[in-house]
Amino acid sequence: MDKTPQTLPRDSWTFSPSINAEIRRAAETGIYDIRGGGAKRRVPHFDDLLFLGASISRYPLEGYREKCDTSVTLGTRFAKKPIELKIPVTIAGMSFGALSGPAKEALGRGATMAGTSTTTGDGGMTNEERGHSEKLVYQYLPSRYGMNPDDLRRADAIEIVVGQGAKPGGGGMLLGQKITERVAGMRNLPVGIDQRSACRHPDWTGPDDLEIKILEIREITNWEKPIYIKVGGARPYYDTALAVKAGADVVVLDGMQGGTAATQDVFIEHVGQPTLACIRPAVKALQDLGMHRKVQLVVSGGIRTGADVAKALALGADAVAIGTAALVALGENDPKWAAEYTKLGTTADAYDDWHEGRDPAGITTQDPELMKRLDPIEAARKLRNYLAVLTLECQTIARACGKSHVHNLEPEDLCALTIEAAAMAGVPLAGTSWIPGQGGF
Repeated sequence: MDKTPQTLPRDSWTFSPSINAEIRRAAETGIYDIRGGGAKRRVPHFDDLLFLGASISRYPLEGYREKCDTSVTLGTRFAKKPIELKIPVTIAGMSFGALSGPAKEALGRGATMAGTSTTTGDGGMTNEERGHSEKLVYQYLPSRYGMNPDDLRRADAIEIVVGQGAKPGGGGMLLGQKITERVAGMRNLPVGIDQRSACRHPDWTGPDDLEIKILEIREITNWEKPIYIKVGGARPYYDTALAVKAGADVVVLDGMQGGTAATQDVFIEHVGQPTLACIRPAVKALQDLGMHRKVQLVVSGGIRTGADVAKALALGADAVAIGTAALVALGENDPKWAAEYTKLGTTADAYDDWHEGRDPAGITTQDPELMKRLDPIEAARKLRNYLAVLTLECQTIARACGKSHVHNLEPEDLCALTIEAAAMAGVPLAGTSWIPGQGGF
């Protein structure tokens, strides 16, 4: 009888089933994969950091008796009318076109109830969004879709988008099935034809030109509106420094875990840096220029919990922006539509074909019947609740660290669980005073 041990076959890590499936798909179609959402690969993230709560060496605050402020003011450098927010969490730019009208309305309503701002995204400003957003940031993108001076004046701040975390160096996509008559009219495009947004602005090529453009926008808006510069997480030190040099009031820094409505999968997974790796270089640039807290830093890309918010603030951010998490709060990828997601060949939590316009939740679609499924008032209530929880969680952590304002959180309140996270965040590895690359033991 043969008693030779049997060797079980093993999957290749390099040529995994998912990689092999993509090779077969590419060989069959001859086109690259397009999808929405954010990066799905595991990279160092906020979960790799822990807070050092107060005990004897630090004194905690009593949660029910001592205040912990969460307010933030954005645009204090040059703007006559900075934006005053009650919470340090804002809604990132997501376009009408990528999102349905009811979804944009819900974002505006929810943000207003929570005391924060929302952002237009590519494709212009809708009256519903402006009407339901107490504080609205208007994105000024390379495509110039829907851009006009009147809307610049109607906005409360202007965000000049240079890059996005999911696709730094690349433009977005909007497939023809989502370009309805209204979307086409706002963007001056033909109905039903695929559209690709430009990846760079048509009227400037560098920071000196950007400075001129910022001055032009300030003149148009009578120097009232804060000017944000949004950059993808590629070269955060130099991009932040150049944005400050060009005259920005606020720098928005978007890491690779940030989502998108649609772009190449190869961009989402292989271009840019993790959000965690971007914050400290950006803060260092502001500190080197003597502009930290004078030019505000907003961080986005993979923010999910109040702990994420608190960690971003402790590393030096003034506020964060959420996109994907806000959509989930509205009802995106809800398991109650599981049967319909299955029909689309996916599952609720894995659904990222937002660009195809068949979203059962009625959020990332322009289909009139699907849009009816989203009640903007109920969705706004859910978003408001979610924002309240994020803020309360962040406050709870700040109090535990003895802070009377969430902006008083600092790197000294953190340690890291991995060498990679310690190096990226510039905080000690847990149980040591060692920051990789900075000495210690």
